Formats: sequence, C-alpha cells, structure tokens
Amino acid sequence: MTLNPFKKDSFGYNLLIKRSVISVFGLVTWYRFFRLNSVQIVGADKLKDLPEKGVLFVSNHQTYFADVSAMYHVFNAAKNGVYNRVPLFSLLRPKMNIFFVAASETMKKGFLPKLMQYAGSVSIKRTWREAGKNVNRSVDPKDIANIKMAMETGWTITFPQGTTRPFVKGRRGTVHLIRELNPVVVPVVINGFRRAFDKTGMFVKSTGNLLNITFKDPLDLDFSKGNDDLLDQIMVAIEQAPEFLKIKEE
Repeated sequence: MTLNPFKKDSFGYNLLIKRSVISVFGLVTWYRFFRLNSVQIVGADKLKDLPEKGVLFVSNHQTYFADVSAMYHVFNAAKNGVYNRVPLFSLLRPKMNIFFVAASETMKKGFLPKLMQYAGSVSIKRTWREAGKNVNRSVDPKDIANIKMAMETGWTITFPQGTTRPFVKGRRGTVHLIRELNPVVVPVVINGFRRAFDKTGMFVKSTGNLLNITFKDPLDLDFSKGNDDLLDQIMVAIEQAPEFLKIKEE
C-alpha cells in the first residue's frame, strides 16, 4: 500500500520517511542479527492476540539500540503473519505504530541516533542521571504525555531499569505509568546482545552468537498492591530480580 507522502504519525514524523528509516536500518540490522549471528525467538505467536494499541512491552536492556531493533524485526514479521522467525520480506511492510522510550541525551549522541528517532523514539529526560552524573529532578509532565500518546497510538517498548547494566533495580516510574494508563503489559527477556554488540548496539563486537528474545504472557497485575510489589513482579518477569543473580547472565 502506498503511503500518503504528507501523512504524519502522532508525534509529527512523516510516515514515508519513518517507513524508509525502519526499512533501511532493518536491512542492516537483519544481516547482523540473522547472518553474522543467529536469533532464537520464543513466544512471538502471543503477539497475534494483542490489541493494536495500548500495549507496553517491558524488557531488560543490554545495548542502547540493538535490543529495540531486534524487537522491531519480530513485530514487523508478526504484522506479516510470521512468528518466531523473521523473513527479510517483512521489511517491505513494516509495523508503523511502534514506539520505544529512550533517554533524550542518548538520542542526541551522533547522527545515527538522531535519525533513529524517526523509527519511533519517545525521548524523555532521566530524573536520576544525566551526562554521567547523578541528578534529582521531577518527572517532566510533557514526557508522561508523550508516553501516553505513544501507548494510545500503538505498541510501546520500555526498559524499567533505565540502564544496560544487568540486575539493577527497576525504576518506579514504570509502575506509575502502568497505574495511570492501564496498558496490556508484556514482559520480554533478551540475552546475547551484550556479547555480540558494543554498548550502543551500533557496532558488531563478535559474531556467531546466539541472540535470544522471549515474549511472555501479559502480566496479571493486582493494583491493590503497593508500587514496590508491582515493580518486583515486573522485575521477576523480565528475569532481573535478585534471585536471578544466581544464574549467570550471558
């Protein structure tokens, strides 16, 4: 289907340019994921039962961009009726209503991150850290509004830990968002990306790795519980709770 060259998404991004960015970046990353390395996808068939909007994917985080890019591939394949594998042809008809939450300072570091914003970045200001220094500031209401708009438009990916370091305690802001917006919350567990790519996820560090992406059933969250209990449930689901320290992350 031909896109209207003037049509924009809810964030004002031109959809024709957005589609081009997703397809071009997808072509490069597809080769890195599925030829230089291999990918094992589990549970992607669960995506077919999800609504078209109001879905929040919560995931652990190993690189700035490779994790997100890999999930985009799975979502593109699912849009084309293919699950647990990613054929190259799915880039011809990518899923356009995907967004990912990212730190605004990360998205400003270089030309490629700035270009990747067009793929669906919802940039927010960290409340606890900036430019390598600890900070303590309130959440910007505009950031919350942008995340809400993304979830009301389609599927959104967020990383509750807010860092690529493993087993770090999750941020309560994720729970506040879930309480306010009541999305379908789908846990995702990824592994192997830290070994295959550098911290940014832009550069290949080694090849021949097995990259794992596992989609779990949507969480059944009991909102009568406190925020800490809900956050603990999320961290267990993405396998970043303290008990998982006993299992060495690859």
